[in-house]
Amino acid sequence: MRKLSVLLVLTLSLTGCGYNALQSGEEQIKAAWAEVLNQYQRRADLVPNLVNTVKGFAAQEREVLSEVTNARARVGSIQATPELLENEQAFTRFQQAQNELGGALSRLLAVSENYPQLRSSTLFRDLQAQLEGTENRITVARNRYIQTVQEYNTTVRSFPTNLTAMLFGHETKPTFSVENEQAISRPPTVDFSSPAAEPGQ
Repeated sequence: MRKLSVLLVLTLSLTGCGYNALQSGEEQIKAAWAEVLNQYQRRADLVPNLVNTVKGFAAQEREVLSEVTNARARVGSIQATPELLENEQAFTRFQQAQNELGGALSRLLAVSENYPQLRSSTLFRDLQAQLEGTENRITVARNRYIQTVQEYNTTVRSFPTNLTAMLFGHETKPTFSVENEQAISRPPTVDFSSPAAEPGQ
């Protein structure tokens, strides 16, 4: 009976000090992170078909095609495990690799403007539409992750939950950062609605 009473007191103490909030916060971060990875993988899966389609109409654009392929390879070389969220340097490398791939894809789409036949290709336009949707999903997933981490980090730093966090080894989680804050809320522009110009126009 005494053991049960002690256990009950401990349980109530942990609840009052934010233990459950910390556990819940970590689970929410894991879920938000999984969605970020899912959308980034969706984008990476589009790259080979996109590159091959562009190559069929603009093989001479070797530099930008290689840039996209290499950027995708760098993304794939990073093991995006849950442990990545405990290592700020590894998280930063992951973010940099994803940003490089996003930039390379933007340059590839810019090059496509010079090839009317490519832009009128049904396959290319379908891939563009998929990429546009994926970029939007990435933005939503990143924003959700950023908000979830912000709430968790606030809990970890706030009294008295910070005492519980220290006791059980909970630390703040890394989050996405951009030099231009507007980049978080605005996905890369991917405009595919304009009709392709005819050669010679």
